[in-house]
Amino acid sequence: MQRSIEKLYKIFKLEAELNYADKAVVGGLENLTDSWQGDARADGLSEKQIQNVINILRSYSGLSLEGRAQALKSIGKILDNPGIKHLSAPKAPEKPRASQTPPHSKPISSEKPMRTKSRLSAQKSSEGLATIPANVLPGSLNAPIKTVHGIGEKQSQLLNKLGIFTIEDLIYYFPRRYDDYTKLKLIKDLTYDEEVTIIACVDRVDTFTTREKNRKIVQALVSDDTGTIQLMWFNQIYHLRQLRKNMFLSISGKVEQYMGKLVMYHPDYEKISQEQLHTQRIVPIYPLTARLNQRWLRRVMFSVLSNWAPKIPEFMTAYILEDAGLMDLSTALKEIHFPENPDNLQQARHRLAFDEIFLLQLGVLRQKHDWAHVEGRVFPISDDWLNSQVNRLAFSLTNAQHGALSDVRADLVSGRPMNRLLQGDVGSGKTIIAGLGIAMVVSSGAQAAYMAPTSILAEQHYVNLKNLLATPAENKAVLQEHQIRLLTGDTPAKEREALLEGLAQGEIKLVVGTHALIEDPIVFNDLQIAVVDEQHRFGVSQRAALREKGHNPHLLVMTATPIPRSLALTVYGDLDLSVLNEMPPGRQPVKTFINYPVERERIYNLVRSQVNHGHQAFIIYPLVEQGEDEEVLAAVQEYERLQSEVFPDLRVGLIHGRLRPDEKETVMRHFRDRQFDILVSTTVIEVGVDIPNATIMIIEGANRFGLAQLHQLRGRVGRGGEQSYCFLIPQTDDKAENERLVAMVNTHDGFILAEHDLKQRGPGEFLGTRQSGYAGLRLASLTDLSLIETARKYAQQVYENDPTLSALEHKLMREALEYFWPNRKGDLS
Repeated sequence: MQRSIEKLYKIFKLEAELNYADKAVVGGLENLTDSWQGDARADGLSEKQIQNVINILRSYSGLSLEGRAQALKSIGKILDNPGIKHLSAPKAPEKPRASQTPPHSKPISSEKPMRTKSRLSAQKSSEGLATIPANVLPGSLNAPIKTVHGIGEKQSQLLNKLGIFTIEDLIYYFPRRYDDYTKLKLIKDLTYDEEVTIIACVDRVDTFTTREKNRKIVQALVSDDTGTIQLMWFNQIYHLRQLRKNMFLSISGKVEQYMGKLVMYHPDYEKISQEQLHTQRIVPIYPLTARLNQRWLRRVMFSVLSNWAPKIPEFMTAYILEDAGLMDLSTALKEIHFPENPDNLQQARHRLAFDEIFLLQLGVLRQKHDWAHVEGRVFPISDDWLNSQVNRLAFSLTNAQHGALSDVRADLVSGRPMNRLLQGDVGSGKTIIAGLGIAMVVSSGAQAAYMAPTSILAEQHYVNLKNLLATPAENKAVLQEHQIRLLTGDTPAKEREALLEGLAQGEIKLVVGTHALIEDPIVFNDLQIAVVDEQHRFGVSQRAALREKGHNPHLLVMTATPIPRSLALTVYGDLDLSVLNEMPPGRQPVKTFINYPVERERIYNLVRSQVNHGHQAFIIYPLVEQGEDEEVLAAVQEYERLQSEVFPDLRVGLIHGRLRPDEKETVMRHFRDRQFDILVSTTVIEVGVDIPNATIMIIEGANRFGLAQLHQLRGRVGRGGEQSYCFLIPQTDDKAENERLVAMVNTHDGFILAEHDLKQRGPGEFLGTRQSGYAGLRLASLTDLSLIETARKYAQQVYENDPTLSALEHKLMREALEYFWPNRKGDLS
């Protein structure tokens, strides 16, 4: 089963067990969409499949229980997965007793003040539009949107598609951009390609039909004292009924040209007597769905805000509002939709973005605080013992490795469970630190688990850890070989049975494996440390399941993706951080070049030369197979061309995400064992087995990849002592000056590249499967380090003075926090 589909199956299975309450993922299943897309594309799923799944997940929270079950089963059909197609049916929810207070019948004074995406998803998952009580009070912020005057059943259903189910949802449905129509101009002063607002009188209105496409065009001639201009609308015949001669209008739109004359296509307009909601101001532009228009939504939004914005209580304390110079919440909500001026809009956006980061920081601090107050077993280690283990190594540790090792040692004697993220580039020596941390624990008789994302990686780590901890010739070895075992999905049944018994009896001290380690039959005698490699490949639920195999075990998670500082302070802020920012001595930097497509032949000659010297090469393509975009080279077609036309005398292998996991593992083993000279691949090898013999990395369509991906791919070569090379070939010659590609040539520092990638492409590539509040950010940017540090400062002040938020002044803040982090249970990492 492909990793992306397996991930959905496990989450959907948990969701079915939770009776389709939309709680299998923090913030709701909708929060899966961003991280899952990348996994699905890496696995080679078609774009049509991916978009169909995403559309279903985005509408999931608004469905009834039966509808949710059917939605997940339909995803099973799309992905052709029997497990998902046959999920259990939902159980009927228990009916509240007649004496119970309806959940929405609270007075306004007790309304929850803040809602972000996470909060919305949590509410919908537990209640759902179909289960809102019939006697809900129309005067409540969480009343259904159809209780608003002017919103009928049809409009309500259309708004539901946008995630708008309640009045409060509507208030927090922010514009995607704004048009500034505040500067009125005379017709004689209009110039081509500018956005303007004019006041004019209608002189003539008529319609005609074009010959070519049989389109009906409404045209109006309008004038002021200085000149005339023509307005035109295509296939919008209703304007003919709305416009009348001698009507004075405020008209806003873009000035364009037609046959040498200035015109305005599809402008907005209003009669001068109307309140200027759409023109003569900064106008909000909202994301829409079919059969909704901006004009109607703005009018509804203005009416709702006028009535409700003043009633939304302020959860931020007066001190923070004043000291941080924040706009009050009620004003911010009005100004974010209908700003009086650009300065007010900036202040409103800043206030609401501050709220998101502030609540995110509070939740992170609470998670860290909660885990810090859990008791963990102490594993004291003497300096002599540790030095003897370090001296057994065939190489010297870098200064960064010494620092990380000290961090791990301190965690193990702290009396609380380790909760540490170890980050460092490919080849920086993370496995050595993990192995020495495991040694500190198992030397006291406890057990350890090391979980890798794939079987072949688990096998690689198994060999490395066995060499590190149980070298037969060394009497100082921490373990015996039979105490270290490998467990994957391929482990034979008889061997697996003996292994499980050894774990339960405590005879096996270290088990290395894949997700098989967290399956139910596996019982540890005394699991005290768990190491998770490439942590962004594992979900929160998987890490939590691993933790449950022991009593508050220490947890070390590792990633080869450098985490930018802004993310380290937010998304990963609940973890203690150790950074390996040095490479072991003797490693040669991979020489990186940008090459034009016409230079392929010269690069192929270098590949042939390297193979003749006993080395191997990777050739990476952005797509599995060519689809509609014929300009983009794809792995399957290029594999056939390379083998038959370019390298007929060499052994070329092919790997991509559409292969079964066992097929991928077989291909990688063959490449590792030198049965292939060249491996054609997609990004499926971004995190993969060590191939020290590989010295060439060619990345086709390199302009289509993010920096994080390019850096990880480049890290697949240069693992041995030989000079290695990386060639970045963009789709076309004009893409060669791509900013990301230039950055790859200029630096090998993963942290510099990570900061660059975060600014260019956003946080998606760094987040993986962490589903803890960040996905609900609407206005805040995880690249805004200044805002993050400011919000973090105030969140820390609040938490240091009142960690439980029990003070009266923090009551509303605590309620806002509970909505932002709706599910406090589960893994804290």
